[in-house]
Amino acid sequence: MISAAMVKELRERTGAGMMDCKKALTETNGDMNAAIDYLREKGLSQAAKKSGRVAAEGLVAIGFSADGKQGAIIEVNSETDFVAKNEEFVNMVNGFVQVVLDNNYTTVDELLEGKLGDGTVKDELTAKIAKIGENMTIRRFAKFDAADSVCAGYIHGGGKIGVLVEFATEAANIDPIKTMGRDVAMQVASMNPQFVDEKGVDPEYMEHEKNILMQQALNEGKPAEIVEKMVVGRLKKELKETCLLEQKFVKDGDINVAAYVKQISKACGADVTVKSFVRYEVGEGIEKKVDDLAAEVAKMTAK
Repeated sequence: MISAAMVKELRERTGAGMMDCKKALTETNGDMNAAIDYLREKGLSQAAKKSGRVAAEGLVAIGFSADGKQGAIIEVNSETDFVAKNEEFVNMVNGFVQVVLDNNYTTVDELLEGKLGDGTVKDELTAKIAKIGENMTIRRFAKFDAADSVCAGYIHGGGKIGVLVEFATEAANIDPIKTMGRDVAMQVASMNPQFVDEKGVDPEYMEHEKNILMQQALNEGKPAEIVEKMVVGRLKKELKETCLLEQKFVKDGDINVAAYVKQISKACGADVTVKSFVRYEVGEGIEKKVDDLAAEVAKMTAK
């Protein structure tokens, strides 16, 4: 019988996951040393030791169904940019985005248990951690899938930034939409809008920005009675920068993105609207560890 205490001891000695430890003990009939060897042979002990390291580099990948109605995006992190460019890592990430595309997972935990080859996504990730020697994590993913949609995307900087855009349309010829979609995705990558249009702006965001702009105007010495009118104008200007459709189109500064989409709608003979978009930038919001060699040496010699 494999007791909880045995599993706990093996986990403490190897750093491997609870379920992996239980399986190792079961496979070795409770022999602790044999279980340790089992985990080492499977690369699970090695992978666990690396799991505490900060993985802030990595890759964003996108994938599409043959008809263009489905699109998926994923960010997988590694510790170094060197590994992020490794062919094995790139192939692994592309395999993961295909799993997202083929299924309807909503959480990373569900994705990790997803079928991939003869094992799971987690198995593949663990094996690569052990082989390459760096911690790797699936950070986030998204999928668009609607009958009346066409998806397009853009990858910038070899996977440093990835964008997935979903368009609603009933157009029979979607080729112009795919071309336009890539342009719009490039716009999102470059200008980093927060919302599709004013209708999609979070009311709390609007109120927050309004309060800040009002305080700025008051601090500038503007009369309180005209501050509110001033703020309305400033808020409109800010929304043109944060709303995708209001932004000046990067490929033609004489029009905004909404006008460009409208041009393509006319060419297709059917309405085309931007439903939503996702923009992932590798490592954004992750606190990267900065090594200070001098401090490390001083700490060691002080002991």
